[in-house]
Parts: sequence; C-alpha cells; structure tokens
Amino acid sequence: MTFDNGEVEGRPPYIHSMIAGGLGGTTGDMLMHSLDTVKTRQQGDPHIPPKYTSLASSYYTIWRQEGVVRGLYGGWLPAMMGSFPGTILFFGTYEWSKRHMLDYGIQPHVSYLTAGFLGDLAASIVYVPSEVLKTRLQLQGRYNNPHFKSGYNYRGTWDAVKTIVRTEGFSELFSGYKATLYRDLPFSALQFMFYEQFQSWAREYKKSRDIGVRLELLTGAAGGGLAGVITCPLDVVKTRLQTQIDPVPALAKTKDRLATETMSGLKDPSKQPQPLPPPIRQKRPISTSSPSTHTPRPGAIPLDEDSILKGLKLIYKTEGVGGWFRGVGPRFVWTSIQSGCMLFLYQRILRKLEVWLPVERSDMSA
Repeated sequence: MTFDNGEVEGRPPYIHSMIAGGLGGTTGDMLMHSLDTVKTRQQGDPHIPPKYTSLASSYYTIWRQEGVVRGLYGGWLPAMMGSFPGTILFFGTYEWSKRHMLDYGIQPHVSYLTAGFLGDLAASIVYVPSEVLKTRLQLQGRYNNPHFKSGYNYRGTWDAVKTIVRTEGFSELFSGYKATLYRDLPFSALQFMFYEQFQSWAREYKKSRDIGVRLELLTGAAGGGLAGVITCPLDVVKTRLQTQIDPVPALAKTKDRLATETMSGLKDPSKQPQPLPPPIRQKRPISTSSPSTHTPRPGAIPLDEDSILKGLKLIYKTEGVGGWFRGVGPRFVWTSIQSGCMLFLYQRILRKLEVWLPVERSDMSA
C-alpha cells in the first residue's frame, strides 16, 4: 500500500492478510446475507406481476411468511462454506500481486485494479459452486414453501448438491461461471481501487495512518457500494443464468439432424416429413419483468449463457434500463455494509495479529 508521497506502508505477512481477510469477509457476508436474499428474490422472481418489489416490503414479506433461518437466511451454509476459503484465496493473491506490481513501479491505481482482478479469479473456483447452491436455496426459501413457487424444492444444502449432480450433472454447479466472473472480477477490481484511493484521501485528511473507526467504515462502504452499483447489470445476468432452467430446443435439434441426414445422401427430409417431438417445457421459467419498467409479456426469456453481452441486450430490449438495475437498492446496501464491515474487520484483525503473532520488520515487508 502506498501514499501519494511514495512512502511504503509496513506490510503484514501474507498469512496475517489471509486470516484477517477470511474472518472479515465471512463475517460481513453472514451479517448481510438476508439483504442478499431479498436481492436474489427480486432478480429471480418468476411471477407476473412480480411479488417482490421494494426493499422494505420484500424484506418484511419474506420474514413474516417464511421466517429467518429458511427464509431470509436460506442458503447461509453454502454461502459460508464458499466465503471463508474464497476470501482467504482472494486476500492472499491480492496482497501478493499488489505488492509485486508496486515494487516494479506500476502505477498504484493500475496495481490495485489488476490485483483485484487476479484475487477474485483465484477465489472463483471456490465461491462459484457455493454461489449456485446459495442462490437456488435463497430463491426457494424453506422446503415445500407455500408462499413462493421458485421451481426448486431441496431439503437442504446436501440434498441440493446431490439433486443437482444427479439430475443436471456436475457441471451445473459451475452454471453461470462466465457471468459470475464478468460480474465479480470488475466488482472486486473497482472495489479495491476505490477503497485504496479513499484510504489515501482519508490519511491525508487525518495526517495519520490511523484514520479512526468512522473513516475506516466509510471508506470500505463507499468503495463497495460504488462498485456494486456500477456492476449491477452484470449481477442481474449472473443471477438469472444461475437460476433459470433452460428449455430443450427440440425444434432446432430436429432441424440439425435432418440437415445431417440430407448431407449424408439420405432421402430429402422435405419429401419425408417426420413428426416433431413435443417441446419440453421449462420447469420454472424465470421472468424478466421489472417493477420499475413496463410489464413484459408473460413467459420465460432464457438468457444465452455463451454471451453476457447478448443477455444484457435482451434484458434492455424487454425491460429497458430499469431491467439492468433490478435489485440495485438491496445490492447497494448489501455491498456497502458488507464491504465496510469486511474491510474494517480486516484492518482490526491485522492489528491484533501483529500483537498476538509479532514478526520481524524484515519479514513483514516480504
């Protein structure tokens, strides 16, 4: 970490950064999990008109109808299982890459941005499967939920894992992997670039490295909240890709088969018409309706998992700009408070570790 005058701040050991990041990140995620559930319900609501609209009413409705543990905190176990190892990997990679880039003379903002990208990329192998499980359990709510029909009905986390692997294949645990990276890589990069800059301004303002509790919380919250709003359209695409159940394009597959037969010298399919199999319906069509724009036609509009840009265009075409920012309120609140808590605890735990596990100054700068 650097200051504008080029002074290099004392660097804690990597193991300290990883422990502090893991504890801080997991605590922040657990504190804000209920708001993340509201955001997921808003973005993945298949009902027309949507059942969940404003933040306050959605929060109250889920709490009153489904309770806390299986309602607002549905999916907390996979969230925690992905958060702790994921943030450990993130902070270890972030600190290592950031320090090396700064030491090589790379501009600080570029270093922070790139380090955020690399850190999130390293953590993605852990948190993407947990995101799939967490998102589906959040959307489902409690088992046999009479208040919200999501199309999923898992008894718990392990039942969800077994059911997904058995019925959809192991690769489904990485559903929306590309979309998740498209969302989280720029989010983490922007979050830590903003955070490092806000920290620098706060230290200049206070004329000290110790900026106090209020500014510690404010700089972390501002960095996370600003990054969360900017990347909200990517979060909408990610959520829908991970919760939609794609229909089987039976007509397209039949056409491909007939074209292959024609090229192979078989009878002309136009002269030999064959009955088409009945199309398979989606078990749970995910509506792309938006409470802030016009009401689209009923029915599902599945997104193309091969193209994030196509997903953004489709949402814009059917819903307008409001569709890109569906759930932006809960996302802003969640990313602000989660980021503020995580980075505040990260700094505090680092200071405690310096006292509990003191190291030589030469080791700290490694």
